[in-house]
Amino acid sequence: MKKGETEAPDALPRHVAIIMDGNGRWAKEKGKPRSSGHRAGAEALRRIVPACNELGIKFLTVYAFSVDNWKRPKAEVAFLFRLLQHYLHAETKTLVKEGVFLRVIGDVERFPSGLQREIGRAISETSNGRKLALTIALGYGSQEEIARATKQIAAKVRRGELQPTEIEKTTFERELSTAGLPPVDLLIRTGGEQRLSNFLLYQSSYAELYFMEKYWPDFEKEDLAEALKEYARRDRRFGALREDK
Repeated sequence: MKKGETEAPDALPRHVAIIMDGNGRWAKEKGKPRSSGHRAGAEALRRIVPACNELGIKFLTVYAFSVDNWKRPKAEVAFLFRLLQHYLHAETKTLVKEGVFLRVIGDVERFPSGLQREIGRAISETSNGRKLALTIALGYGSQEEIARATKQIAAKVRRGELQPTEIEKTTFERELSTAGLPPVDLLIRTGGEQRLSNFLLYQSSYAELYFMEKYWPDFEKEDLAEALKEYARRDRRFGALREDK
């Protein structure tokens, strides 16, 4: 391996999810406006997408804007929308080159029409990607997603399309916005907080959790590789006993 290269462990998670936290605190500690932190956070995502390809990750889901982020000041929310629209416009060609297939989950209909169009364009142009499935959670909340899936199943029962006795785990999973994605194997949260914040609660039922103090704008490929190594050291039994017990 060449100097400076980062090696991934043999046991890799299929699906990595990241709560990209700490943009505002990163900016505050540097005496900069919060907008600078969000810009730096977008740059971090630019670094991590190709890093996932290099390290062998097939599915990446990132928490970009939660349903609770609507509570933030209107000026900050508007800036985040402009930043996201710019990111998608500027990075779509790179995503295509990297073999990325983009999908977006969450209540996108609440977003500005220009951003909605940019999301649709980026999804369309990356539809042939096969190396990495990148899912961006926007206006997303897991509790809201679960409630919506339950309503959709109830509506099918009411219409006679589904019998209550036919409802199984897979029935429910097909109604989630992450339908078709494997369960989350490794969930990373930057910024020092140790909670899930309404992110992929169902999908992360057996995920390994990895919390780190570093703020998201400082997150590098080496940090991802270290999280993967920690994942490889974990003993994942999914409720079963260890073989040596």
